[in-house]
Amino acid sequence: MKAIMVMFDSLNRHFLPNYGNDWVKAPNFERLGQNSVTFDQAWIGSMPCMPARRELHTGRYNFLHRSWGPLEPFDDSAPELLKNSGIYTHQVTDHQHYFEDGGGTYHHRYNSWDFSRGHEGDAWKGHVADPELPEGVVNTRPGPTWRQDWVNRQYMTKEHQQPQAKTFKAGLEFIEKNVSEDNWFLQIETFDPHEPFFTQQNYKDLYPHDYDGPHFDWPPYSEVEQPREQVEHVRNEYAALVSMCDHYLGKVLDTMDSNNMWDDTMLIVTTDHGFLLGEHGWWAKCIQPFYKEVARIPFFVWDPRSGRKGVRNSHLVQNIDVPATLLEYFDVDLPADMQGIPLRDTVSNDSPTREAILFGIMGGHVNCTDGKYVYMHPPEEENQPLNQYTLMTTHMRERMPVAELQEVGLAKPFSFTKGVSTLKIPVTFGGGFLKRPGGGLAKLLFDLDDDPDQESPLENTAVEAQMRSRIVQLMLDNDAPIEQYERLGLQAEFESQRAT
Repeated sequence: MKAIMVMFDSLNRHFLPNYGNDWVKAPNFERLGQNSVTFDQAWIGSMPCMPARRELHTGRYNFLHRSWGPLEPFDDSAPELLKNSGIYTHQVTDHQHYFEDGGGTYHHRYNSWDFSRGHEGDAWKGHVADPELPEGVVNTRPGPTWRQDWVNRQYMTKEHQQPQAKTFKAGLEFIEKNVSEDNWFLQIETFDPHEPFFTQQNYKDLYPHDYDGPHFDWPPYSEVEQPREQVEHVRNEYAALVSMCDHYLGKVLDTMDSNNMWDDTMLIVTTDHGFLLGEHGWWAKCIQPFYKEVARIPFFVWDPRSGRKGVRNSHLVQNIDVPATLLEYFDVDLPADMQGIPLRDTVSNDSPTREAILFGIMGGHVNCTDGKYVYMHPPEEENQPLNQYTLMTTHMRERMPVAELQEVGLAKPFSFTKGVSTLKIPVTFGGGFLKRPGGGLAKLLFDLDDDPDQESPLENTAVEAQMRSRIVQLMLDNDAPIEQYERLGLQAEFESQRAT
């Protein structure tokens, strides 16, 4: 048996024809839907990039205990468990965050890996002089990342030079080399369509539109202040990049066709989260609350054991289910700490999965959905107490500064740390991503059946109480730090459920 996972970054489900879009050109995603089970209730877990990828290894939520960081020494990594059980694992990626301080322990869990350089602010090409910029370029992302991106773009004037093209080429080479072998897992992972929405003209030409404003393919993480035509322009830039993703997904499907792989090869296609492109008046992804444009994701599974395809599934799934699904597929025992579930039964016969799920970001709202309602529960005004529990003292691109570690303590082991104590590091967030007008610290309840665009918050105390109870139970199941209940103002519900 073989398995392939194609992983995109920031892929919006509402830009795919599989989920009702009628203007983005993505025929290979349509083809994928015809050859797999399409999940309508797939949701994020932990935000953003590396927290989501920790979940793809461990099968359990990250955001209640820590923020961005590497795999922990006590973490069970599904690719490593496969490797140790005789299943060859290979990762091809252009996701540069794996190679920064905050992602440094992921890629070595595989037997082998291949990295294509150049996305976003990847510190790739060295230029002492500032790059020459095209006319009309406006800096929307102050700092070294923006400058480095414009250095890197000078080396990507042709499609085959772009990291996504290189990544899929490397993945296809692995398949062709090993198609006659058995017992392997391939992870093809591209950073696209993550911002900046940089692609070649042939994809832009699919979306002709009138626009004479400044160069704009990298929206800021902030409230929308740009005119309507500029918002529409960047949506077209994003759509062009989605069409590029679709093109390379098609190459994977073509390879499976030409090598008769559908009989013995699982295929999973997913993403880590979506992205706000002006919806609800905001850009990007980390500002609270997490509306469906960020939180509800595309998700497809082909399982050759059932052969079920061209159908839709309405049960709740998350990326924490991917490692469990892969381990079960290769007949490898699941670790006791893994909370994701194998999707074999729901793929084959539409069996129920779970009643509710959590999603969120460290220090932000704790959100819950049962598929009908979405409840967004914010922290109290002070957003305290809040601690990180980790042995890997890094942020995204840097080690934690000394000042941040001067108040560090030692925590008792959690149920999933295998008897290992972690550092307990106090966190004081400025709260910028919580201060969204009209929603930053408000409790929000939405009925997805009656209000699918989440425009009219619902007032229903009974449903809200039920969703709070579910949040507390799922937090207990995750062995969340006890102070999280105080931070969220859920002490009463916590004491009640702990007593029972």
